[in-house]
Amino acid sequence: MTAETQTNAETQKTLGSDRGERTELIGKVTSAKMEKTIVVEVVGLVQHAKYRRVIRITKKFYAHDEKREAKQGDTVTISSSRPLSKLKRWQLKAVLTRNASAQ
Repeated sequence: MTAETQTNAETQKTLGSDRGERTELIGKVTSAKMEKTIVVEVVGLVQHAKYRRVIRITKKFYAHDEKREAKQGDTVTISSSRPLSKLKRWQLKAVLTRNASAQ
């Protein structure tokens, strides 16, 4: 092993995995009726290709909530994970704000 490859291997170990960071999204819980699964709606702004107008796009993600701590209307952070079921590819990371009317 040369000195250059050895230092590269050492920096890889100190920086963490070479896979990269997991994707995180912030959204609102639209449904928490399933067992250990929540539906999170994420709103994104996209510019229209032809008209250059900013459009609001919403997308639903199914996320795993092991402790069932998120309720409908909460704002949550979800992070990507391995496939857990047919639709679930995300996990609940944190509940940012609680819905006041749900309590």
